[in-house]
Amino acid sequence: METSVEIVDVRLPPAFTDEGLRTALEARRQVPGLPVLVLSQYVEQLYARELLADQAGGVGYLLKDRVFSDEAFIEALRTVAGGGTVLDPEVISKLLGRRSGDEPMALLSAREREVLALMAEGRSNSAIAQRLFVSEKAVSKHSTSIFIKLGLAPTGDDNRRVLAVLAFLNE
Repeated sequence: METSVEIVDVRLPPAFTDEGLRTALEARRQVPGLPVLVLSQYVEQLYARELLADQAGGVGYLLKDRVFSDEAFIEALRTVAGGGTVLDPEVISKLLGRRSGDEPMALLSAREREVLALMAEGRSNSAIAQRLFVSEKAVSKHSTSIFIKLGLAPTGDDNRRVLAVLAFLNE
C-alpha cells in the first residue's frame, strides 16, 4: 500500500511568508493524519509548534541546506510516511529557544535529556543507542524513566514518545 506525503516549503507565493505551513495545517484538518514534510530555509516557530502538536500522522521539518544526501531525504520521507517524526536539530534548537521551564522536565537527568533530544530528531531506540554508545536496553530504560517523570502513563490512545517530545519542545 502506498502512502502519500505532502511536501511543502514554509514560504510560498503570493506573499512568501508562511503560506506553506498554513497550507499543510489546512490539509491536515481536511485529511486527518496526512503525513507532512516541511522542507524550508526557515523555521516558523508558531506554525511549526502547531503542526507538531497535531499527533495524527507523521510530520517532518527539515532545513533545505542541511539535507546532505538523497538517502537522508528518502529516509525522512519514509519515516514521515510511516507516521514518525523527523526534525532537523536546528529546528529543535529554534523551538527550544522559547522555553518556559516546565517543572517535570527539570526532573530529567542529563542522559535522559540527551535521549529525549534524539527522540525529537526522529531517531529510533537503535539509532539513539548507536549515537550514545549504549545498548538498546539502556535507551529503553531511559525512555521509560522519561515517561514516568513526565507523568505519561501508558494508554491505548496516546503515543507516549510523541507526547514526551512535545513536552520537550514546549519546555
